Amino acid sequence: MTRLRAAFAVRHPDLVPELFDDAAVARLRSVADVAEAVLTPDALDRGGDPGQGPAGVLADVDVLLTGWGAPRLDDALLRRAPRLRAVVHAAGSVKPLVTPALWARGVRVSSAAAANARPVAEYTLATVLLAGKRVLEAADAFAAHRRFDGWSLPDPLGNHGLTVGVVGASRIGRQVMRLLTPFDVDVLLHDPWVDADGARALGATAVSLDDLARASDVVTVHAPDLPETYRMIGAPQLALMPDVATLVNTARGRLVDTAALTREVLSGRLRAVLDVTDPEPLPGDHPLWDAPGALLTPHVAGSLGNELRRLGDLAVGEVELLAAGAPLGHEVLPGQLGTTA
Repeated sequence: MTRLRAAFAVRHPDLVPELFDDAAVARLRSVADVAEAVLTPDALDRGGDPGQGPAGVLADVDVLLTGWGAPRLDDALLRRAPRLRAVVHAAGSVKPLVTPALWARGVRVSSAAAANARPVAEYTLATVLLAGKRVLEAADAFAAHRRFDGWSLPDPLGNHGLTVGVVGASRIGRQVMRLLTPFDVDVLLHDPWVDADGARALGATAVSLDDLARASDVVTVHAPDLPETYRMIGAPQLALMPDVATLVNTARGRLVDTAALTREVLSGRLRAVLDVTDPEPLPGDHPLWDAPGALLTPHVAGSLGNELRRLGDLAVGEVELLAAGAPLGHEVLPGQLGTTA
């Protein structure tokens, strides 16, 4: 067992206790000497005496536990951290953090994206089932009449035999498909990296994107934000979706053509549940804010509140593995960045 030196590097010190509860910190301290100073971008920018403050912490640290708002690990910062062996990211994507200089140094990188995928998948499951029941429209109609008689849904769906199209077998997409397993729904999957046998193993049927759009009552987007996926859900795909179908996007707003989706929602033909938009947030006068059939949430599908502790627990587990000389459970390799979020 190797005794490590660790430090937290996040946007603000208050984030540390949100991610790491007392039990997680105790586990961390059992395998590492943890610096008291939190390395925020502001503190690192101030520099100072190389033997003191943040600069001194960097000079001795073996492992950085990072979170949202952590400093970018470029060559200038790495020169101040000659002992750095690993970065354990207690958040999702490491893309805002890593640089070619980090990989060139041979620093290992791990991410808690798997833990952050769970609440996104749970949000998606809830949204899919509510969309199948057309709960939002029923609530609006009920509020308008305020009695049990006198209102109705012209095209009720229901969740018996609902067809759900999953775009992207990412960590989140795969969790969504697992969560849908107990329900009486048919799952379609579009992912160019997953063949028919792979889709069947996930409980889905592999189809083209156009066929998925054409057949799905609910389309839920879980692909990574890449140049190849920019506006992959565009006017042609939206036009193929059945009347009163719902588009759910918890991935990135850039994957959907906002203008085309707005036209479909305002026409009353499609519904949309958007936890992300392009741009984000939408302008204050954008018609989707008040459009019937649209629900916009402020990027809340990911970890919030006590869900953040899952990220900290996973990160501490990675440090424990590192101290034991064991393989990391959630290591990120440079070659994965081109196909992941």
